[in-house]
Amino acid sequence: MTVKKKKTRGLDVNRTELAKIFGVSLPTVEGWVRRSCPVVQRGGRGRAWTFNTAEVRNWREDDIRAEASHTTHANKDELILRKLAAETEQAELDLAKAKDELVPVEQLERALTKAFGEVRAGMRNVVPGRAARRLIGETDETNFKAVLLEEIDHALGALADDDLINEADLELETDEGDSAEGEGAKGA
Repeated sequence: MTVKKKKTRGLDVNRTELAKIFGVSLPTVEGWVRRSCPVVQRGGRGRAWTFNTAEVRNWREDDIRAEASHTTHANKDELILRKLAAETEQAELDLAKAKDELVPVEQLERALTKAFGEVRAGMRNVVPGRAARRLIGETDETNFKAVLLEEIDHALGALADDDLINEADLELETDEGDSAEGEGAKGA
């Protein structure tokens, strides 16, 4: 490795050495150069590329910070486009909300919890009892698996035909207990 010390911090290295030091490939180093990575000397016509490791490290730290903050090298036109995209997305969300096409997360979580609870109960109640009767004395693993799969499919088929979620499950509870009053009125 041909490394010569510089008066400033860091070492002057070529592209291959820089890639090795930073643990990246040569195409990555070339991408860095296209994105304004500091170069001590550009290569060409028998002349090697030269980079200062301290300068590159500092540039990489700044580049990583910029990427993390999502403000990497955005010009005015890009920022305008991002703002328009955000405004469009907000307008689409507002429209979906006005059309009652959005479901609050709490409502969805409650409905899914109930549905998965029904599936779990159905699987635990139906499969072991029905499968046990069919598997008494069975020693062939292939037949054993086939019976279990049939019973699982049967239980899931029965659950698919049931309404696992009803309208009351989708209602949101309010601070004033409106949901409980609504359920009482529906049951009457």
